[in-house]
Amino acid sequence: MRILNRQTIRSFLQPHEPPCISLYMPTHRSHPDNLPDPKLFKNLVTQLEQSLREKYPVRDVRGLLEPFHDLEHKHHFWQHTLDGLAILANPGSLYLFKLQRPVKELVVVADSFHIKPLLRYVQSADRFHILALTRHTAKMYEGDRYHVDPVEHQEFPATITDALGEELTEKQIVASGAGGGLHGIRHGHGSRSEEQEKDDYRFFRVIDRAVLEQFSKPSGLPLILAALTEHQGTFRSISQNPHLLPEGIPHNPDALDTEALRSAAWKILEPFYVQRLAKLREDYHTAQAHQRGTADLSDAARAAVEGRIATLLLEADRVEAGRLDRHTGAIQPAHLHDPEVDDLFDDLSEIVLNTAGEVIMVPKEAMPTTTGLAAIYRF
Repeated sequence: MRILNRQTIRSFLQPHEPPCISLYMPTHRSHPDNLPDPKLFKNLVTQLEQSLREKYPVRDVRGLLEPFHDLEHKHHFWQHTLDGLAILANPGSLYLFKLQRPVKELVVVADSFHIKPLLRYVQSADRFHILALTRHTAKMYEGDRYHVDPVEHQEFPATITDALGEELTEKQIVASGAGGGLHGIRHGHGSRSEEQEKDDYRFFRVIDRAVLEQFSKPSGLPLILAALTEHQGTFRSISQNPHLLPEGIPHNPDALDTEALRSAAWKILEPFYVQRLAKLREDYHTAQAHQRGTADLSDAARAAVEGRIATLLLEADRVEAGRLDRHTGAIQPAHLHDPEVDDLFDDLSEIVLNTAGEVIMVPKEAMPTTTGLAAIYRF
């Protein structure tokens, strides 16, 4: 599975060979709640097949659905899911994402991928990273107000040995027997504690760079540090990560389970979340008062193709089926089961992102409009 972040989303905005298949469904973490999940998946695959056969030969459909049928029978997979599942596929490729929040069941076959549920996941204001740091280990978590799960990156140095390797100063401290006693003999200068402190700084610098490059930059998520108080100070004194929040979790992370980490992190992040939603609503109302915003779908579509939308707020989980002319912005209502029809909100998202705008998924109760969208113009 690929790591899901803003860079991943942008890769799906690029042209892909059709048909582009998008499947979303809720899943469950534990038994017995997860027992119906494979059956729901099978039903959605049946819907996929029906939609594909409206336009594509049976032989092509069979090849496109083969990896989906394989997944149906993978018992181990269905025993280790999270709260939602997203699968994007086209000829020769399949991308699978386990999500930390439920998504509505949805199947779309179109000329481009349906990414709005993933956008909501990536752009939601309640998501964050946690860096669990000790003197010898580092571990990354990703979460939201509901769940926290470990997240791995193949190149992330999880231990001080991974980070420093042969440069680890403490490896130069050896024990030698003399007259039946053990004496610490160090090759170099300074006390053992001084050498440990040097290794702490060097280890934390490596971790800071790795977190920034591998997690913070691609995702843009706020970072919360879970570490002992003395390590909080050391890490913050060398950190170059602009996403690191000023308040951390001042405990040994090895002594906290994921629920304790989630609870402590959300207590820190919740005020930022509430403040951000309020600021988005205020910005929209200010823009609308100066004729630089709209809640009308047709107006927003025309502004999007002209590259005039700086920020687009969309109501999470809302779908508006139809066709959008990407040259004129004209829209035409249609049915979503048609393999050439997508969600108009999804199409708008793609256009705004491709013109360097920002798309933010907002809970229904926090939207400043009742139409499902709120667009803020650049000019």
